[in-house]
Amino acid sequence: MNISIFGLGYVGCVGMGCLAKLGHKITGVDVQKTKIELINSGKATIVEKDIDELIKKGVSEGKIKAARDYIQAVDESDVSFICVGTPNNEKGHLEMETICRVSSNIGEALKEKNSFHVIAVRSTVMPGTCEKIEDIIENESGKKRNEDFAVISNPEFLREGSAVYDFFNPPYILIAGDNRKALDIMRDLYGDINSEIIESGVELGEIIKLVNNSFHALKTAFANEVGRVGKKLGVDSYKLMDLVCRDKILNISPAYLKPGFAYGGSCLPKDLKAFHSIALDNRVSIPLIDNISISNANHIEFVKKLIKSKKKKKIGFLGISFKAGTDDLRFSPALDVVEHLLGKGYKICVYDSNVNLSRIMGKNKEYLMKKLPHITQILKDSIKDVIDDSEVIVVVNKEKGFQDYLNNNSDILKDKIIIDFTRKVSIERNCEGICW
Repeated sequence: MNISIFGLGYVGCVGMGCLAKLGHKITGVDVQKTKIELINSGKATIVEKDIDELIKKGVSEGKIKAARDYIQAVDESDVSFICVGTPNNEKGHLEMETICRVSSNIGEALKEKNSFHVIAVRSTVMPGTCEKIEDIIENESGKKRNEDFAVISNPEFLREGSAVYDFFNPPYILIAGDNRKALDIMRDLYGDINSEIIESGVELGEIIKLVNNSFHALKTAFANEVGRVGKKLGVDSYKLMDLVCRDKILNISPAYLKPGFAYGGSCLPKDLKAFHSIALDNRVSIPLIDNISISNANHIEFVKKLIKSKKKKKIGFLGISFKAGTDDLRFSPALDVVEHLLGKGYKICVYDSNVNLSRIMGKNKEYLMKKLPHITQILKDSIKDVIDDSEVIVVVNKEKGFQDYLNNNSDILKDKIIIDFTRKVSIERNCEGICW
C-alpha cells in the first residue's frame, strides 16, 4: 500500500520504518529540511533501538523517501498518517495548530485527487479533533467526508526505548471511525501484525492515549508513595510491589477498573485509613493515596446530585449492601446516599435480597442502626414493592435477580426513571447509567 506520513519525529519515523518493513511504500513529509535530508540519506531522525537499520533498509530498497511536497505525497498515496507533535499550551490543552495546518495541506492536495483517501490520526489529540479535521478538509478540498475521504483515529502505543518492538507487538491495534471502507483499508494495512484489531467509535480513539498515560502516571506515583513508606519501615518496597504485581486476578487485571459506584465495605476504607496512619507516623507524604478517599467521596456526592436532578421525591433502591452477594452494610456508599436523601425530605424505599434484619448482627448491625435507625420503615419485601412505591428506581448492586426482573418486566417501568449503577439493565427508555 502507498502511504504518506506527515511529521517525521518520534511517531512518524518509527511508523515509517516499521510500515516499510511490512512491505508498504512510504513518503514522509515534514517542514524541517534537516529531517528530510536525514531520511533520504538512510538515517533516522531519532535515537531509538533498531530504527536506524529499518530506515536504512527501507531507503535502499526504494520503499522510503521524504519530501516537502505534500500535494504529490497525498496524490501518490492511499492513506495519510498525521504524526505531528501536540504539546501542551498555556492552559494545559494539547496544541492543535500543527494538526490544523497539516489537515489544510491534505485538503488542498485532495482537490485534484479522484480516488478515496484515508486520513489516519496517530498524534495524541483533544476530543473532537477528527471532526474538526473533517471540516477543514471538506472546506479546503470541496470533497465530501465519508464519500471522497474518511478520517480515522489510530492512536499509537509506543514506549521510547522499545518503540519498534511495541509497533510490531501492540496490546491491540485500535482503528476508530464509522466509515466501513476506511476501516477495511486500515485492517489490510496492519494485516501482517499478529495482534487483535479493535474497531470503535472515533471518540474512544481520541481519548484512549490520554487515559492510558494518566493511568501509567498514576501507577508510577502509587508505587513511589508505597516505596517511600516501605523505606521508612525497612521493607524492600521493590519486592513488596513485585508481590502486588504477581496478583493477576485482582491487582493487575480488569478487576476494579470499570466505572460504577463508589467503593465501600469493611476492608478498603479501613485499610486505606490504616496505610495513611502508618505514613503519617513515619512523616512520609503520600498525597496520591491520601486523596483516594476524597475522590471516592466526590463520586458519592456526584450520585446524590444525579438522583436529585430528576426532580422526583419517591426514590427506590435495589440493593443497599456495599456490593452484590453480601449483607455487609459497613461503609456502604448506598447507605450514605439514602441517609442524605432522607434528611432532605425524600420518600425512600429499599429492597435487598441479602439484607435480613433478623440475621444482621455485631458491627454490621451497629453500623446500620447508626446510619439508618428507621431502616424497618423503608425496607420492602420485594422488587415489585419498590417499583410500585417509587418514581425513580436506583439499581445499586449487580444482583442477577434485579437485572432479570427489570429486563423482563419493562412494561411496568414505562413511567419510571431508572438510574443504573451496574450496566446490567438493558432497558433503554428512561434509563441512565451512572458513568455512561
